[in-house]
Amino acid sequence: MKIEQLHKLFIQCNSVCTDTRKIKKNDLFFALKGENFNGNTYAEQALKKGAKYAVVDEASFNTSSKTILVENVLETLQNLASYHRTYLNVPIIALTGSNGKTTTKELINATLSQKYKTVATIGNLNNHIGVPLTLLSMSKDTEIGIVEMGANHLKEIEFLCHIAKPDYGYITNFGKAHLEGFGGIEGVIKGKSEMFDFLINNDKTIFVNGNDSIQIEKTKHANRFVFGENHLGLDIIINFIEAEPFVKSEYNKLEIESQLIGDYNFNNIAAAIAIGHYFKVEDRDIKTAIENYTPTNNRSQIIQRSSNTIILDAYNANPTSMRAALLNFEKQPNTKKIAFLGDMFELGKDAEKEHQNITDLATSLNIEDVVLIGENFFKTETALSSTKRFKYFDDLKDWLNGCNLENTSVLIKASRGMALERILEFI
Repeated sequence: MKIEQLHKLFIQCNSVCTDTRKIKKNDLFFALKGENFNGNTYAEQALKKGAKYAVVDEASFNTSSKTILVENVLETLQNLASYHRTYLNVPIIALTGSNGKTTTKELINATLSQKYKTVATIGNLNNHIGVPLTLLSMSKDTEIGIVEMGANHLKEIEFLCHIAKPDYGYITNFGKAHLEGFGGIEGVIKGKSEMFDFLINNDKTIFVNGNDSIQIEKTKHANRFVFGENHLGLDIIINFIEAEPFVKSEYNKLEIESQLIGDYNFNNIAAAIAIGHYFKVEDRDIKTAIENYTPTNNRSQIIQRSSNTIILDAYNANPTSMRAALLNFEKQPNTKKIAFLGDMFELGKDAEKEHQNITDLATSLNIEDVVLIGENFFKTETALSSTKRFKYFDDLKDWLNGCNLENTSVLIKASRGMALERILEFI
């Protein structure tokens, strides 16, 4: 079946679904395959649960007038999404970067939705499946789409850009994330910059953080809108005031106080302000959007437990974000401080060095107790006697059961796979 024909059927459906547990009536089901499952085997179940059609790629499952046989289900999903994006011709803002992508995306969406009907990536569904699903969730009512793009190898951002065909783009930063896949920091810069390449080659617009010299250099021949703190060559000036603990910024004589901690969040806020300004959102509405945004999903959340203040930042971690979190944590008010740091994943050959670097930093700061969890942190060395190491979380649990924290500031930071939010059960 040609994509044009499939698109006509898709328009008749309510939404796209790839999980039979979430099927709703009149969905279009795509029978994706994974390492441990074959979506084709669920096609009949999807139809029984109310799906209008099921897209399969194995002939033995093409058993009904409601099944659609294609050569490859995943490629068909991607091609349909790209076709639908062209069909709608909605302005698309693409977003990538090493740190802060999801927070920045949520801030941009909060700001633009003050004036427009927006659709944005849900959570961090930012890969070769998530991007198509985001595009297919847009309708003729959508006025602006905001698409987050993640990658851990070269050519992934380029591929996602060819699916989404963004009109605008922003890269949050270039940090030490996914070093194993990218082969080092230079690979990270090259991989993330694939978005710049696409936008420049297609004469589109790039939002640029004027405080980032790499961004400035790579976009010097681009159509760009530059924001930053007070210096020459900016299209809009946004100044940092403080982060004690919440980030305050100043824009167009307005003071904006967010619910985000850490000065590293200033750039994320500034990007949302700049993009809101570019799309002519009223200043007061920009202020409202930023001030009302509350972080969720283990991202820089502030949690109060009796006399303890917890910074839960356990959604993800890499050397760049870990360093920023620690430096910010040291600035917290003068209570006792304890940092729980879990392993950072996907660092490849740099894992030993980067975990040791973070250990050295953490133990040099004004933090009374540093608790390291995971196989990589367990291997690190330090002369500081107050540093605790636990190879596995179960080992940490025994220590936590005897640890009665009072009047303490707590940082919990690790890669997602460590699931360090489990510490909350003991505080």
